[in-house]
Amino acid sequence: MTPLERRIRDRIAAQGPLPVSEYMAMALGDPDYGYYATRDPFGAAGDFITAPEISQVFGELIGLWCAVAWEQVGAPVRAVLVELGPGRGTLMSDALRAGGISPDFAAAIELHLVETSPKLREIQRAALGGRDVTWHDRFDDVPPGPLFLIANEFFDALPIDQFIRTDTGWRRRCVAADPDTDSFRFVVADNPVHDLMESFQNTAIGAIRETSPSSMALAGAIGRRLVEYGGAALIIDYGPSASAAGDSLQAVSRQKYHDVLAIPGDADITAHVDFQELARAASAAGAISHGPIPQAALLSRLGIGPRTENLLKSASAEQAATLRASTKRLIDPAAMGTLFKALSLTGANTPAPAGFEEET
Repeated sequence: MTPLERRIRDRIAAQGPLPVSEYMAMALGDPDYGYYATRDPFGAAGDFITAPEISQVFGELIGLWCAVAWEQVGAPVRAVLVELGPGRGTLMSDALRAGGISPDFAAAIELHLVETSPKLREIQRAALGGRDVTWHDRFDDVPPGPLFLIANEFFDALPIDQFIRTDTGWRRRCVAADPDTDSFRFVVADNPVHDLMESFQNTAIGAIRETSPSSMALAGAIGRRLVEYGGAALIIDYGPSASAAGDSLQAVSRQKYHDVLAIPGDADITAHVDFQELARAASAAGAISHGPIPQAALLSRLGIGPRTENLLKSASAEQAATLRASTKRLIDPAAMGTLFKALSLTGANTPAPAGFEEET
C-alpha cells in the first residue's frame, strides 16, 4: 500500500466514504504524494501529450490571440497575462515569442502563472528563460488589472462530484475502502440530493450526473475580474458544448487508460468539462461568453493552415511530415478537432475575440 493510499484510507475511516471530488483532489493534489506534486506528466515521455507539445503553432496562435485581444480593449499600458496550469511552460514560451510581434503588447504584459507543483514551476522557469515571472497557488492571488487569461486543459483536472439517479432520487457517488482487500470501490451515499438541475430530474435510473463546484467558482471569479478590469479569457479543453448526463471520469497513466481507483497518485484523473455551466457561471458574474466552438474552428480561423505552410517552406522532409501530422492531429475531427472546445469570456462592451466573430 502506498503512503497516499494509506492517507486516503485513514480519511475514509475517520469520516466515511469520500465524495468523488475529495478522492480526486487527494489523488491529484496531495502536497506530498499527489500526482502533480511528484512528477512531470507531460510530453512523449510522460503520461499524456497536450496540444502545445504537439505543435509550436498552437502556442503561437494563442499568443497572437492574446495580442489581438489586448488591442481590442484599447491596448492598456499595463496588463496581466495569466496561464492556469502552465504544464512545462511550452505554450507560454511559444505564445510570448509570437506575441512579441507587437512590441507594445510585449512591453505591457506582466506574466503570472498559476501553478501549485514546485517541480513543474522549475520546469516552467527553465522553459521561459530569463523572463520575469510571478507564480501563484491560486487565481485569486493574481494582482488586479486588465486580464488576458489562458487555460488549456486545466478545467478537466479540477475535482468533480458525481451523482447517480436511483429509484428514490439522486444520490452522491462516493469512494469507499473495500474491507476485504487493499483496494477502493464506488458506493452510493444513503441520503438523497435534492438540489440538482431540474432538467435532469427525468433522467433514466442509473444515469450519472457530474458537477464541478470548483470549476464554477473559478469561472465566476474570472468573470468578475473581466467585468471589473476588462480583458479576455480563452479556455480550451475537452467535453460537450451542452450539459449532459454521463460518467466521464477517467484516468491515464503512461498514455494508456488506467483504473481510476487503482494506485491513486500514479495516474492523471480528469473529467469532461461542462462548457455550458462554465459560461453560465461567468455570465452570472456579468461577463460575456463566446462559444464554445470546436478547437478545429478556432485554430483554422486563427490561421493554423497558413502558419503551417509557412513553416513547411524551410522544413526538412522529416520536419515537414511531423508538421503536417501535428496540424492534422489538432484539427482533425477524428483526433482533437471536435472533442476539444474553445470558450472565450470577456467583459461587457468588448468586441468578439479573434476566432469567435462568426459565433456572435
